[in-house]
Amino acid sequence: METFYLFLIIFLFVLAVFDLSVGVSNDAVNFLNSAIGSKAASFKVIMVIATIGIFVGASLSNGMMDIARHGIYQPQHFFFSEIMCILLAVMLTDVVLLDIFNSLGMPTSTTVSLVFELLGGTVAISLIKIANSNGALQLGDLLNTDKAFTVILAIFLSVAIAFFFGAIVQYISRLIFTFNYKKHATYFIGLFGGLAATSILYFMLIKGLKESSFMAGDLKTMIYSNTDTIVWGALVFFTILMQILHWLKVNVFKVVILLGTFALALAFAGNDLVNFIGVPLAGYSSYMDLMAQGGTTTTDTFLMESLLEPAKTPWYFLVGSGLIMVVALATSKKAQAVIKTSVDLARQSDGNENFGTSPVARVLVRTCNNVSSTILSVVPLRVKDWIDSRFNNNEIILEDKASFDLVRASVNVVLSGLLIALGTSLKLPLSTTYVAFMVAMGSSLADRAWGRESAVYRITGVLSVIGGWFITAGAAFTICFLVALLIHVGGIAAMAAMVGLAIYMLIRNQILYKKKMKKEAMQEEVDTTISKLRETKDKREALSLFREHSRGELCNVLNFASDAFFRSVHGFMDENLRELRKVMGAIEEKKSYLKQVKRVGTLGVTQLEHDIAIDKGLYYYQGNDFASEIVFSIRRLTEPSKEHVDNHFSPLSEIQKEDFGKMTDSIVSFLNRSSAMIESNDYHRMDDLINESVDLMAKLTLLKKEELKRIQGQSGSTKVSMVYLNMVQEAQNVVSFTANLLKVSRKFQKE
Repeated sequence: METFYLFLIIFLFVLAVFDLSVGVSNDAVNFLNSAIGSKAASFKVIMVIATIGIFVGASLSNGMMDIARHGIYQPQHFFFSEIMCILLAVMLTDVVLLDIFNSLGMPTSTTVSLVFELLGGTVAISLIKIANSNGALQLGDLLNTDKAFTVILAIFLSVAIAFFFGAIVQYISRLIFTFNYKKHATYFIGLFGGLAATSILYFMLIKGLKESSFMAGDLKTMIYSNTDTIVWGALVFFTILMQILHWLKVNVFKVVILLGTFALALAFAGNDLVNFIGVPLAGYSSYMDLMAQGGTTTTDTFLMESLLEPAKTPWYFLVGSGLIMVVALATSKKAQAVIKTSVDLARQSDGNENFGTSPVARVLVRTCNNVSSTILSVVPLRVKDWIDSRFNNNEIILEDKASFDLVRASVNVVLSGLLIALGTSLKLPLSTTYVAFMVAMGSSLADRAWGRESAVYRITGVLSVIGGWFITAGAAFTICFLVALLIHVGGIAAMAAMVGLAIYMLIRNQILYKKKMKKEAMQEEVDTTISKLRETKDKREALSLFREHSRGELCNVLNFASDAFFRSVHGFMDENLRELRKVMGAIEEKKSYLKQVKRVGTLGVTQLEHDIAIDKGLYYYQGNDFASEIVFSIRRLTEPSKEHVDNHFSPLSEIQKEDFGKMTDSIVSFLNRSSAMIESNDYHRMDDLINESVDLMAKLTLLKKEELKRIQGQSGSTKVSMVYLNMVQEAQNVVSFTANLLKVSRKFQKE
């Protein structure tokens, strides 16, 4: 049995590696949102600073807080086997839950998920122990209820307080600096930078390094007994330094943002590391304590009183965790998706909103508008005009394609750090995710980023994220409760089943995430073309860009059609249902993409000269319609074939396979050569392709006649004949629409 638990400990560490990866992807929004959203530096520089902060924080961390050993359960009342049951349930739930949120691009709290997973697993095992104790044990003996209540209270406090102070501080900062901060920074930048840098230092000492292994003995005593002196001295020093840097033409706001990014990353790794490796380390410690008994006790009789003692984590666990987190941050696409959600909800400009509207958001917007109108009605006109002049965003200074400016980004990092440090000093387990996100939302509201055209979308997005946080708590508790119960009742077989289910869900989530990323890449491609067209001032250049875009899109469609047509036909011939389903899925994605492409055409026409716009715009839309019809024809070919195979009806005869197989090769070749002609923009031999299309359609007509003769002769299956005739007809449509596409493409591309 000890050997089995050894394998279980190893598996917990394997899960910890996944947990570190998905955890960093989720929590990256805490320390990267402001720097990336404001473009305070290049992406590489920001990532380097963040990775250094993560590695230093992880290496200096004690790697273990009481929460993973005795923060939720009372270990002196639990046997080794029961503790291992709870810990395995926690890790299985945590990895899958965080990965789901990351795939959705929604930030959530790793601290809250861990606490509620521990709570759910502990309650499940506790109920069983209470039922078996004949009244000797109560829930209060097994569960640390005070800790659970404190965490729940902190959730509500951190959301409301962070949003409120984010709005207030940003409003004051904007009144001081306005959107043209370079013009108004002369007199206040030194003090602002000094306050910011001092706040960051205080945050690093109080929150980031408070529990670090080297913060002990005389050093810790000296820092905490002289905190006031250190803070005031730092304020004077940094104020002078920041003013000097301003005189030397250094952008102080960028310095503050990068310092804050480093501090938040350090604090995240130094303190939240327990959320990822605390549980397996608790299991490892429990196993070592069991082995130290020398076989004098069993897994079902050894009480885990040793977990009441504070743990000391070996340095190599910390360094290894830091390396995994750094690699995950640098390579994770999901981290960028989570960051994108936060940045999009806070950006200054309107655009394609990721979230729709909701009744609650509409009521909130309407109520806030009414309250605002009431307040403004009693504000003197001169005061109102002065405030409006300070919020004139026509003078906004944004770095290259930034979502918001450096002033707001500075407020975000500094205020997030201060609130987290304050919560720590008051012993409130504030979630860094909650605080960082809600500060960003509050500051964007104060900055008037939520205008009439976007407020309802932004509020819906914020409510969706907040709702996800509470779902995290409920889902973590419920899922871990059920998993722990199943593992305890089912034993080793249930453990193996749960492990297999977790692996399956992780793989499935990754597949779904890749599909989502593919769709977003298509959308981004369209948005990039639209941005280029908008930025183009010269009408001739716009036409050239429009033509280049059209060639690329039509080639893309024909290449897709060639591949999908071939796979669909051969999938039907080989009775490969999986392949036919894949083709149908790809066709649906392409249909959605073609709808987005039409937006480019609408904008492109507006950028052209009047006479050219009418003529060329018509050809563009015709080409787009023919491209859509090609895709629709392949869909109409594939869908009946898939249904036929799915119902296990009779397959094609050998004669049908041979005849249509030859035609398939000819049609695929025709599509590929048509694509090459459009790509090269050389239509000298187009007549040859048009003649070939006529010949192909004549041969396809002959196939239909031969099939009708077979039906008359009552040879073969009627059902398969109907599908076969449909395939031939849609193949004719593909050839015909492709020929028409070539004609309008030439008219669009040539003068």
